[in-house]
Amino acid sequence: MKYLSSILKGVFIGIATVVPGVSGGTMAIILGIYDDLIHAMGSFFTDWKKHSLFLLQVGLGGLIGIGLLSKLLETIIGRYPTMMQYLFIGIIIGGLPVLYNKANTKVKKSTADFIFLLLGFAIVFLLGSDPNTVSTMASGKETSNLLFLFISGIVIAIALILPGISASFMLLTLGLYETTLKAINTQNIAFLLPIGLGILVGTLASTKLIEKFLNKYPNKAYMLIIGFVLGSLIAVFPGIPVGWDIISSTIAFIIGLSGIHLFSSKVSN
Repeated sequence: MKYLSSILKGVFIGIATVVPGVSGGTMAIILGIYDDLIHAMGSFFTDWKKHSLFLLQVGLGGLIGIGLLSKLLETIIGRYPTMMQYLFIGIIIGGLPVLYNKANTKVKKSTADFIFLLLGFAIVFLLGSDPNTVSTMASGKETSNLLFLFISGIVIAIALILPGISASFMLLTLGLYETTLKAINTQNIAFLLPIGLGILVGTLASTKLIEKFLNKYPNKAYMLIIGFVLGSLIAVFPGIPVGWDIISSTIAFIIGLSGIHLFSSKVSN
């Protein structure tokens, strides 16, 4: 039954990965398999027989989770874009206390720690400053920027690994979120392949480094993550809603904020 448990946990991680503002890495921590995942990915080539089955099970579950939610999210975002953005903003803000608690170690914070916070903020803010960077390849149009998609895959891989960083948010800031959902639903291999290769390369190249950074410099690592999250708020803010959107957006924001707060409180007890 252990393999079923790994697949089910992968499903929840996949669902978390699809929702902007929700981190698949954080979900892995909540489910108690983050350390195992990082170790398995970082040590894959040295002992692939030991780790391949576990990674396959979690990966299969993740694909199932992504498949279950991607079509639904594409439809809802298309109909209620402002409301959904405020829901995501609520989720992002609601997750900040969990991240700060992670950074609140016994080691006194230094100026360098806060520099990492500013660095994280600047990186995500600058990434999200130009949402028209990439052409809409998911609609079937050709693009000459396959290298951009490949590099985006590497960035997304890092977001997948780091707790507190939403891979879906990184897709948003790169201008790829809705087109990626559409590509998944239409099985557009020409769009998904370069991103997928980038994710594979990024995961294999960065896992060991990220594991060492989190273990050796927890304050700096989590202050950097908090900076990522704060930068994401600026990047995805849709402006002040008008008309009936004021009510729906406010309700969505409260649901996102309180929902993630209650969820994180329950799993921490």
